[in-house]
Amino acid sequence: MNPIKKYLKNIFASQRVIGGDKELLGKIQADQILQKLIDEQRVPGLAITVRKNNEVYFEKGYGFADVEQQSNVDPQNTIFRIASVSKPIAAAALASMVEEGLLDLDASIYKYVPYFPQKEFDFTVRQLAGHTAGIRGYRGGEYGLNKPLGIKESLALFQDDDLLFEPGKGFQYTSFDWVLISLAMQEVSGVPFADCVRDRILNPYGLKNTFPENPGDLPPNCSTFYSTGRLGFRKAIPVNNAYKLAGGGYLSTASDIARFGQVYLDSKFRENKIQSQFLTSGIINGTPTYYGLGWQVTQDKLGRTYYGHVGNGVGGYAVFYVYPKQDMVFSILMNCTNPGVLDTLEEVIGFFLGEVVV
Repeated sequence: MNPIKKYLKNIFASQRVIGGDKELLGKIQADQILQKLIDEQRVPGLAITVRKNNEVYFEKGYGFADVEQQSNVDPQNTIFRIASVSKPIAAAALASMVEEGLLDLDASIYKYVPYFPQKEFDFTVRQLAGHTAGIRGYRGGEYGLNKPLGIKESLALFQDDDLLFEPGKGFQYTSFDWVLISLAMQEVSGVPFADCVRDRILNPYGLKNTFPENPGDLPPNCSTFYSTGRLGFRKAIPVNNAYKLAGGGYLSTASDIARFGQVYLDSKFRENKIQSQFLTSGIINGTPTYYGLGWQVTQDKLGRTYYGHVGNGVGGYAVFYVYPKQDMVFSILMNCTNPGVLDTLEEVIGFFLGEVVV
């Protein structure tokens, strides 16, 4: 049978069985599409956790954490690279330091990192966090370096380059912005950036399976990292993400990331003036950037506001969305470099939000 016809047949069969229960039908439709991604070998393994009204609404693993060993994916225990979903975690730690008066978002970065080479224009912590400072993006193989560079050492990658534009007058997404921010956090706190995040965010909120990647010491429950090719999945090239820890160097589980998102549905966070700044889109020349401070802030096709981040790194892909009005969090992690499935995953999210096929 034609795969599409088979899929639709299963959908309508499910509808007949469950009647008018749209929530259950949405879960079934989402589940079938996610399984289809595995069956069609578009991703090796996938974990999803959906939270609603402060409870786990849906949670499941698909495919394999390791294709060769055929080890199953567990949303609560299988570790993935979360790539740029690291940024909201780093932003949460930054916000806590701002609340305590340790850092000023509108202060020059040179106040905290005076040894960074002077540029034509000054720029602030806020501009870095919102990607409007003018720092360039990756060049060549910088996306997948395999060198054990510390945060301060990694300044050498871009510190001698000119700004792309006058700060505040353009938008350039780059993880290098967070190299500078994490260095400022380190300098102000007097402790390594990773310890700062651990003590301010990971431990207080019970994110026990979220930590910086150490290439030489991966835990046994860590997924194998893959890339895609004409002949299927192959192990991804080795990389060391320590140089961009804040911007893309953390590991986590689908369950942990969903739990982190739940924190941002708490009324204390919603009403917090500092946190609200992080979750408000910037504006350049009257046009929204759809990016706050470490968070993507936008609307879906039906006009529903959500914030979060998409992460795409070597051997890992992540989608993390928080829908405040719907009181829902979506965390979807995969052990593969950019599988090209974002549209499909957003369709899945739509099913959980009630956009069922009837």
